[in-house]
Amino acid sequence: MNEEQRKQQAQIRNEETNIERIKNTSSEEFIAKYFQMEYEPQSPDIKKARKRRKEDIQFHYDFSIPEDMQRIGEGKKYLIRTYGCQMNEHDTEVMAGILSEMGYESTNVTEEADIILLNTCAIRENAENKVFGEIGHLKPLKLENPDLIIGVCGCMSQEESVVNRILEKHQHIDLIFGTHNIHRLPHLVKEALFGKEMIVEVWSKEGDIIENLPKARKGKTKAWVNIMYGCDKFCTYCIVPMTRGKERSRRPQDIIQEVRHLVAQGYKEVTFLGQNVNAYGKDFDDIEYGLGDLMDDVHKIDIPRVRFTTSHPRDFDDRLIEVLAQGGNLLDHIHLPVQSGSSEILKKMNRKYTREDYLELVRKIRKAMPNATLTTDIIVGFPNETEEQFEETMTLVEEVGFEAAYTFIYSPREGTPAARKQDDVPEEVKKQRLYRLNELVNKQSAASMQTYQGETVKVLVEGESKKDPDVLAGYTERNKLVNFKGPKSAIGHIVEVEITETKTWSLNGVMVENKVEVK
Repeated sequence: MNEEQRKQQAQIRNEETNIERIKNTSSEEFIAKYFQMEYEPQSPDIKKARKRRKEDIQFHYDFSIPEDMQRIGEGKKYLIRTYGCQMNEHDTEVMAGILSEMGYESTNVTEEADIILLNTCAIRENAENKVFGEIGHLKPLKLENPDLIIGVCGCMSQEESVVNRILEKHQHIDLIFGTHNIHRLPHLVKEALFGKEMIVEVWSKEGDIIENLPKARKGKTKAWVNIMYGCDKFCTYCIVPMTRGKERSRRPQDIIQEVRHLVAQGYKEVTFLGQNVNAYGKDFDDIEYGLGDLMDDVHKIDIPRVRFTTSHPRDFDDRLIEVLAQGGNLLDHIHLPVQSGSSEILKKMNRKYTREDYLELVRKIRKAMPNATLTTDIIVGFPNETEEQFEETMTLVEEVGFEAAYTFIYSPREGTPAARKQDDVPEEVKKQRLYRLNELVNKQSAASMQTYQGETVKVLVEGESKKDPDVLAGYTERNKLVNFKGPKSAIGHIVEVEITETKTWSLNGVMVENKVEVK
């Protein structure tokens, strides 16, 4: 018997062994092993993530609800609690749309729900603690109603430590899935309804782009529109590249078609979303087309307002500034996270720009759009931040003149390089720095609001004020909240309001056609 014949015989024996093993494996064991093999949660690994290959992203246009799941939710209700960013809010709209097409109705009453999904955020430890607190609160409800399906999804689900904690301590959870397989929700609900075990399906792949997903949007006035997913920047404090995957852009024609559909439905404003929205199009290898080109095309569509968020200063290019300067429906409120005013801290954060680079970008924006409103994100207390480095942040805030800022004390996230750093700055010092920064931001916000006293502004009316149903609320082109009295028929429309009172974060006024002042 020659070598080739011996190999053939060994292969035959292996195949016979495999066939016998499969015969002796129950269907439940087979499914369990399949899920374990394909969907076992993986720990975020920044070294592996940095070695991403630029393989082709698949585009799918064939989403549909399986026939046997199309009416499974009739007479039942769902509730989705959302934590975190606008991307999570939009993911919730997609999940709500899918569940609605399965026959479920939305509810805000926890006790009424047949499905409860927690759409989670992994950016800060506080958000994670809130989710685990909610998981604990839901346990008695599950004990009272064993048929209730409770699921955890979103960015936290992409973290191995989170999944392991749920598996070990929260057996009342029925379903865990991640950010890349939301389109699989009908199949996952089916598994949860008819299976006996907790369903864990967390894909570690980078994610494809699934078009034509249904969406249950909030209201008929403003709409989120995803234009890209993921992030390739790998800031040392950030978990997003591991939970959301690499940067991948939707095709321009699909985005423009979605905007046209929103216009036809009566929407007055769209906000383009991306973890790093102005990196849009940089992954295209067949066309040269970036965010500036997309904004230029949308500039020609008859929709009153177009915004985008969130930007990275490194990708905010001259072409985008040139297009935004055209004005019209392209609004000049720009959210531009700086994170720190110290070049040394920015280098440790791996932001890939300096304080001077950021200020030069601001100069370009101000030159092209003199009245532009700039807002930002700032992290206080990055590991080993000195008093001098913090003061550099304070002086940058003053120099730029930010009119608002989201400010946070640094929160270490497991799996990121910054989390491994030893930190010699006491927590009390960090809190004091945050307090001082917020005082400055509040002062600048109040000063910017005072410039609107007596001015007439255009307000897109979103609905009733949260504090008073007799008062309407909406936002100006520069994203300033305005409260005023007016007819309910104004909701969903852009109206002129004369500002009669300014506050730190909002404005009160009188609708020009209906002068009833807010008290």
